Amino acid sequence: MSTSQTIEGSEFCLEGRFIEFVIKDGYKLKGLLLATHEGESYIKLAKHLRAAFDLRLQPGTWLQVVGYKEYDIKKDKVTLKAERVMAARSEMERVHTTTPVEEPPYIDNVKVKPAKTKATILVCQKSDCMKRGGKAVCQALEAALSDRGLEDQVTIKGTGCMKNCKAGPNLVMPDKTRHSRIQAAQVPALMNQHFGDKSLSAQPENLREVAISNGKFC
Repeated sequence: MSTSQTIEGSEFCLEGRFIEFVIKDGYKLKGLLLATHEGESYIKLAKHLRAAFDLRLQPGTWLQVVGYKEYDIKKDKVTLKAERVMAARSEMERVHTTTPVEEPPYIDNVKVKPAKTKATILVCQKSDCMKRGGKAVCQALEAALSDRGLEDQVTIKGTGCMKNCKAGPNLVMPDKTRHSRIQAAQVPALMNQHFGDKSLSAQPENLREVAISNGKFC
């Protein structure tokens, strides 16, 4: 049986809440997880969408996804591939509503608790930044979050090139502040700067280095 006979294709249009991105090898964006009334769905992103997607998209955002669905009869497997992703109509209506309280959605008559939104630290994981100490910076960030008990509130995500290779390692903090030339030793001071710490005043030199590095980011 030929491939064309074992695979059936059709268009699809889904609406649901964004859960999280699916990233391969620490930085390669592959797809996203969407919570719909039928359950959780993995949707592969077309190449042109991967390059343009904003990784700061907040979990819980309502999205409408249009693309192609392939059903492999032999493997009994369905693959969804997105060609267009946009704000769902329900999301746009909610932006204009004056209702102060949003009721959680229902799936199969069961009230679903809204997912907790995590702050995200984006770290470039392309080769130039990795060679300049990016891996050590990631490890230092993980350790700093653990020390502060922020693992459940802040997540670290690797990204593709941030277009500032010579000034690596590069990262973007949750408040969208960009930093370059960050080294592992500077991470504690950087965390204090963004998340607060009583020991902040005890580390003026490290904070000054972070400020200088940030100022050189193009």
